[in-house]
Amino acid sequence: MLPDLPCPLIFAHRGASAHAPENTLAAFQQAIQEGALAVEFDVKLTADGEVVVLHDQTVNRTTDGQGDLRNIPLAGLRDLDAGSWFNEQFRGERIPTLAQVFEAYGRKLFMNIELTNYATPRDALVERVAGLVERFGLQEHTLFSSFFPSNLRKAGKLLPDVPRGLLAWPGLFGFWGRWVGYRNPCYQALHPHLSSISGSFVKNVQRTGRRIHVWTVNQEADMLRLFSWGVDGIFTDDPALALRISGGGA
Repeated sequence: MLPDLPCPLIFAHRGASAHAPENTLAAFQQAIQEGALAVEFDVKLTADGEVVVLHDQTVNRTTDGQGDLRNIPLAGLRDLDAGSWFNEQFRGERIPTLAQVFEAYGRKLFMNIELTNYATPRDALVERVAGLVERFGLQEHTLFSSFFPSNLRKAGKLLPDVPRGLLAWPGLFGFWGRWVGYRNPCYQALHPHLSSISGSFVKNVQRTGRRIHVWTVNQEADMLRLFSWGVDGIFTDDPALALRISGGGA
């Protein structure tokens, strides 16, 4: 599946989050309008076990509400405004459920779903997400990623046909992932930070048969450098700019 994807593949990071509130349906629609073929977003569980699309552990930064998601049921999220913090024109945007994203865009975009239960590693997030992917028949439209190898091992057992990418922190924290961990047969891609790679590193990863998708790339000079190195994809808040630089857009 992954070898058939375009190179470089432009992932709209949390949607086209330079131009719309991150991880909302508006951001995903904006990504499509800008020509993106792929999107990246974060998933977590509510207090009552529903899968929603949210980056932070709390709703404080990206909504008009307060509180830890672990303590808020889905009904408590329904009326939160997830758009006006970004721009008043997006007032009324909501935190979407994963099912809503699948219904609206599951067959329009290739989706990198980051499994972000970093504060609740023993919860049922992976099982719930895998169940939804299977229910909607989106195995060929999905890539799982996580900083937690345990999440990716579990996802591989539940949905072996869905590829998995290991996220790696920059610096010393990500050394194991960048040099050893990604070689595990469980992974089909490595997702390192922009600051932690070189042209030779890109080639070394690709020689192992894995793709390399780099996060988070928003400056033109960085895009030009990475594309010249032949990276397989980037995560960017500005897919329109990336597509123009890569020659994949107007």
